[in-house]
Amino acid sequence: MGTVYRETYTKPLPSGAEVFTRKGERFARWTDRAGRKCVGRVFTAADGTDRVLIEARTYTAKFRDGTGRLRKVSTGCRDRDAALVVLSELERRAEKVRAGLLSAAEACAAAYQSAPLAEHIEAYVQYLANKRGRGGKLRTSAAHVRNARFRLHRIMAECGFTLLRDLNRPALEKWANTREAEGMPANTLNGYLLAACAFGNWCVETKRLTVNPFARPPKRDGKADQRRPRRALTEDELRRLLTVARLRPLAEYGRPTVKLAEAVNRENRRSRRTWRRAPLTFEDLQSAADRARARLRPDVAERLDQLGRERALLYKLLVLTGLRRGEAASLTVGSLMLDARTPYVALAAADAKSGHAAEIPLRGDLAGDLRAWLGERLDAAREAAGAKGLPLPARLPDDAPLFNVPPNLSSIFNRDLQAAGIPKRDDRGRVLDVHALRHTFGTYLSKGGVAPRVAQAAMRHSTLELTMNTYTDPRLLDVAGALDALPALPLDDRTDAQQAKATGTLGREAERCGLPEPVLSEENASRAGDRLYQKLPAEAGNRDVVPTNRGTYAPRSLVPTLVPTSGKTCTSGSLSGTSADDQLLGEIAGSAATDTTCASVSHYVEKPPAGLEPATCGLQNRCSAD
Repeated sequence: MGTVYRETYTKPLPSGAEVFTRKGERFARWTDRAGRKCVGRVFTAADGTDRVLIEARTYTAKFRDGTGRLRKVSTGCRDRDAALVVLSELERRAEKVRAGLLSAAEACAAAYQSAPLAEHIEAYVQYLANKRGRGGKLRTSAAHVRNARFRLHRIMAECGFTLLRDLNRPALEKWANTREAEGMPANTLNGYLLAACAFGNWCVETKRLTVNPFARPPKRDGKADQRRPRRALTEDELRRLLTVARLRPLAEYGRPTVKLAEAVNRENRRSRRTWRRAPLTFEDLQSAADRARARLRPDVAERLDQLGRERALLYKLLVLTGLRRGEAASLTVGSLMLDARTPYVALAAADAKSGHAAEIPLRGDLAGDLRAWLGERLDAAREAAGAKGLPLPARLPDDAPLFNVPPNLSSIFNRDLQAAGIPKRDDRGRVLDVHALRHTFGTYLSKGGVAPRVAQAAMRHSTLELTMNTYTDPRLLDVAGALDALPALPLDDRTDAQQAKATGTLGREAERCGLPEPVLSEENASRAGDRLYQKLPAEAGNRDVVPTNRGTYAPRSLVPTLVPTSGKTCTSGSLSGTSADDQLLGEIAGSAATDTTCASVSHYVEKPPAGLEPATCGLQNRCSAD
């Protein structure tokens, strides 16, 4: 048989409490934070301090559950009779479990039904804040915990849920449809649905519910409703961004002032409200930095200059490694392995998004920049230690952060884009932010011809689709140039030379000069090309040409002095003593004489020079009837 009672607990004697004696026992009287007057018995603890024994305001039920275990459950009742009613309900449920009419899980879930839903949400949030994440992380991020609490409270309030038994999927789907009709982005709405699903799973794991009422929520298509799709930066934009990141911290103090129009109406024309700083532009960046160096103290200018070098190096690291902002912020001096055969960055599993440790290789120039950066920091540390009279450090501590990544890096990045003249959003609606540097890394891997599987490994993605579709900007890919790799597919029986002519690689100059387009033999079309016909006269009215045996024309000035080989027939041969161009011209021009025979095509040979030595047949072409 169960019983109900009020729990007692002790706490230190409240400050300002009035201690008095009643019937030989000491009591304390005080006012709590809610303004209520409290009275409790005072006793001396083992350590000699005075403590107050306080009785709970509500009753607790003590009984044996269906498995025979002794349980203590708070009834939440301040009246004893009401607490006895709750106790009888608990005992009746235990009897059903013993009789097999109710499972132990159902009985355990029924015990949580009367508790307010807000208490379950707070218990879930505390679980999120204390659970271990991927890679052995001790806690989840504070932002995730904050978002989970806000989303759950909003869903429960707008759906009208007050108890666990009120949770149902149709009401959640109706709420989601209403928010979607109001214009809530798909990815944001999916975040709410996933938060509700995760809360339901936790309730099942903790025996608060037998089934998850929000299991497998109907997610929206985030790709079809992207509000902030990212793009990659071009090479020129990257150079401008690094230049601005390098100079802007110093140039901010060298901006010229601009008088406001309403300054003439103010009595104090030197007031801060009468002028403002002119915005920085990429063209005025260097001059503003020079003015700042002249105005500021040398130590202040050096500190700002170092800040600019650190920011530019951080951007370069993100572009050339694909690291995320949080991963870059977690790097320490000991994470750099610059003396290895291939320098790399050791990313700990607890700091990686995937929860897996990774060794990220560094390009040679980036490794050199990081080595120089560590050298500058070591020199600064030694100088500071020497000024204080401390021992000079031999090296930087391994646990020292590699970069000082500020929490407002996104705002700093936006100001750098503005100073560099780079639009935040392009004509396609794609935006630039810090994570877009990772998109730039993936895009240039694909643009450089890196194998997709290698690019996936460099990006540390779980799927190839994520690398190729999400993290590759199609605008920077040379899709038009890739078409040149496709084979030629003629639709008629034209020769290769005619196909070359049709594509514009042959006869371009002849057409400009007003001449009929020449035709080459198939064996020489590939090596003739533009090299030969670049020699055609530029004047369209020039008609000083000779006919060829193929119904075409060639400029007379380009045809060498040719004499026919009388009485000889041939099928092939070369012009001795001529250049390769002249040989091709000879093949194009053919024979203009009528007294030569060579399988209906006569070849001209260049006339040998006259001299003291007699002409020999070896100086002329030999050809056979074959």
